[in-house]
Amino acid sequence: MPMQVPPGQPRQIQVAGTRIELWEGGSGHPLLLLHPGDGFDPQAPYVAELAARYRVIAPSCPGFGHSERPGHMKSVDDLSYFYLDLLEALDLKDLLVVGFSFGGWLAAEIAVKSTSRMAALCLVDTLGAKFSDAMTRDITDLLSWPLYQHPKWIYHHEKFRNRSYKDLPDEAATVLARNHESFGLFGWSPTLHSRHMHHRLHRIKVPTQLIWGAQDRVVSVDYGLRWQQAIPDARMDVIENAGHYPQIEQPGRFVGVLEQFVNNIAGR
Repeated sequence: MPMQVPPGQPRQIQVAGTRIELWEGGSGHPLLLLHPGDGFDPQAPYVAELAARYRVIAPSCPGFGHSERPGHMKSVDDLSYFYLDLLEALDLKDLLVVGFSFGGWLAAEIAVKSTSRMAALCLVDTLGAKFSDAMTRDITDLLSWPLYQHPKWIYHHEKFRNRSYKDLPDEAATVLARNHESFGLFGWSPTLHSRHMHHRLHRIKVPTQLIWGAQDRVVSVDYGLRWQQAIPDARMDVIENAGHYPQIEQPGRFVGVLEQFVNNIAGR
């Protein structure tokens, strides 16, 4: 069992004129963590598991957490250029980039533009691509459901699906509402995807691992297989008894798959 690393305190940094919140923890090979649409939770068990193995760098995306959201940032494409500036500003190199759901979409948008600072990419139940025709829904439209109903779509296990928000501290509730607002802004029209993404995935030239929850009700395993087919030499692992957030429902198995991927790359 790896040592549990206590979460650090986030700090504020300035990148390309925008102030964002940045959490760092652990040591070792750098891992850039791109959070899902409900934001980054440093208390999640998988974060400590990762920080026991890597130097985890977890920015709160503009508009999420306590990060500013400039008026000109209105799409995930806009965000991807901001993140390229962030990688340069922090002089991050040889990165393992891990993106969850919305964060996977953002990671892919970065990777199709440049992988010069990446060593490898891991996409976990990612959104962002449209493979089917206009009349076929690839991605559950989370934006058409109120926030309190999202857990029933995101999670497989009942204990996670019956989340109550009424006892959240005011600050936490405000941050969650702000995250949901920004998720809606960046994921709206077209819903939770880029029109061009599926045509650009061949540009990803680093080793890529897809990790999927077997019971994902937001994006199915079949949808994940379309991502695997579109990215050169990508591999995919499916985690049983997990929905859209396998890192939450099965953190040990998620970290195990990621570790095997990293070990395979090192073995090459």
